Amino acid sequence: MTRIAVVIPCRNDAAMLQSCLALLALQDRPADRIIVVDNASTDNTAEICAAAGVQRILSAPPGIAPTSARGFDAAAQAGAAILARLDADSRPPAGWLARLETTLEEAGPLSLVTGPGDFYGANKLVCGLGRTLYLGGYFHAVGFLLGHVPVFGSNFAMTADVWARIGPGVPRGSPLVHDDLDISYRVRPDMQVLFDAGMRMPVSARPFRSWGALGLRLSMAWATLRWEFRAEPPLRRRRERRRPPGRQGP
Repeated sequence: MTRIAVVIPCRNDAAMLQSCLALLALQDRPADRIIVVDNASTDNTAEICAAAGVQRILSAPPGIAPTSARGFDAAAQAGAAILARLDADSRPPAGWLARLETTLEEAGPLSLVTGPGDFYGANKLVCGLGRTLYLGGYFHAVGFLLGHVPVFGSNFAMTADVWARIGPGVPRGSPLVHDDLDISYRVRPDMQVLFDAGMRMPVSARPFRSWGALGLRLSMAWATLRWEFRAEPPLRRRRERRRPPGRQGP
């Protein structure tokens, strides 16, 4: 029985993926299934997955959103009750899966949980600014826009019931959409996103290695919001969340 499935989208990140899978193997509460979604890698990702004994599936469309969605679909089809999400450069602490499982079990069937990130691979100043300005800005600014905390793609999980509701509508053809921001925007008023400050996740500081890398991520965020705003304008979205339960219409 697959209770927890961990989804890891990956493209040419074999070395970091190997470290991530090694840490998943050391979890206090092991994953029931690990799904690496290989987005046309040309490195030895396939060999790393085979050596670790994890499931590897292919996703041809470029972009993180279609790649992640392919993994969540596979996890749901396998019967997973909890769909957890990491990036290849995530370094999950030993208690990560046990903690998110307990949180979601207590929260109910329409819940998501996320936590902050701690950057590694750069000097203390860069890592500190990344944590406070980049991620802090994401949680606070996007949280204000949404009316609830957003999920962080390198460190979150949701119930299968949540994916069953929002999964059919996620974009699967655009390489410019951030999957975590898109999922956050699609959270419905009867769902809840929990922020666990203790569910910390070390992640690579590579977004800050160049202005080009950082600019790409920021431009993807703007492209994602433009996509969401066309489907559901932000004022209408916030109005839906202020409407009393059971009330229909404008």
